[in-house]
Amino acid sequence: MQMGHLNKVLLLLLGFMACEVAAQDIQFSQYYQAPLYLNPGFTGITPQQRAVFNHRVQWPNLPQAFVTYAASYDIFVEELRSGFGMLLTTDKMGSAGWRTTTANFLYSYKVKLTENLVFSPGLYFGYGTNGIDRTRIRLGDGLEYERDGQYYSIDPDQDRIGRQSYFDVGSGMLLYTRKMWLGFALSHMNQPNLSVLGDVSRLPMKGNVHLGMRINLSEGGLNPSTYRISYLTPSVMFRWQGKTFTQMDMGINYHIDPVSVGIWYRGKPWERTVINSVAQDAAIVQLGLYMKNFTIGYSYDFTVNEMQTTSGGSHEISLVYEFSAKPVQRSVKKKYRLIPCPTFNSKEGFWN
Repeated sequence: MQMGHLNKVLLLLLGFMACEVAAQDIQFSQYYQAPLYLNPGFTGITPQQRAVFNHRVQWPNLPQAFVTYAASYDIFVEELRSGFGMLLTTDKMGSAGWRTTTANFLYSYKVKLTENLVFSPGLYFGYGTNGIDRTRIRLGDGLEYERDGQYYSIDPDQDRIGRQSYFDVGSGMLLYTRKMWLGFALSHMNQPNLSVLGDVSRLPMKGNVHLGMRINLSEGGLNPSTYRISYLTPSVMFRWQGKTFTQMDMGINYHIDPVSVGIWYRGKPWERTVINSVAQDAAIVQLGLYMKNFTIGYSYDFTVNEMQTTSGGSHEISLVYEFSAKPVQRSVKKKYRLIPCPTFNSKEGFWN
């Protein structure tokens, strides 16, 4: 095969593989610490404002780990009973530097159905871009040249691989009381085209259903300062993408404020793989520290599938900061007070 044809085949294969890998969305083990990514219905669920940062490194023992960053900001506007938010994500994978970056605007509206039940539908509108860093592709065909420590090719076949930009739309809803919550979300409802080769490669629609509750273990006494509040927060989430990918996350966190410890499982124990083993992904340990306005979370995924000896698991860090830009007037607080979604802490605030 001539070198030019070989290059073309390699580049087309590389682009196809990258599109297939990118067709599955990023995931967070601490999914309730990435609330806007999980469900737009969580937008504006805090007293006034919230900033969240998430970082995940998946399979660090491989030559090129999967690295993900997410940052979000949301605010609850009392007079409109609405939440507004922004979510930014970037994800890099593989030695060719495949990167996907998105920016989303989110909105939710809070409907108080009863004294104890709130309905929060939400939407998001996003813009994304993805593609390969062509300066990191080394073909060794004699058509490359180096400049400032990076490699470039004059092969016209390599120019076929570019970047693709796209619009994205999704929706979600949340039904909750102080001690239970149930949510449903759909992402990529327009199934945007992600192909970097000038043809069509649709991003499949993604959906999830999530359910959780808070179980108090101590009710306290006349003097709350003399005891430590303890409770459990079990949760389960089932998600799918397209016609081939499904996954389930389930686990429980034990809290003795301000500390929490959780054990979680991700997989499909009811299915078997092609080598007749259980279709499972990871066992997860979570640690959390909940201060007055600031939350720090760390989790480690122990890979329990066929890659457990080589992947190195996954590390994940989350930072959540809740704050108020101005004092909440008592009259406004009483008029627009809603029931909060149960959070993984018991701190006093606007909702209490």
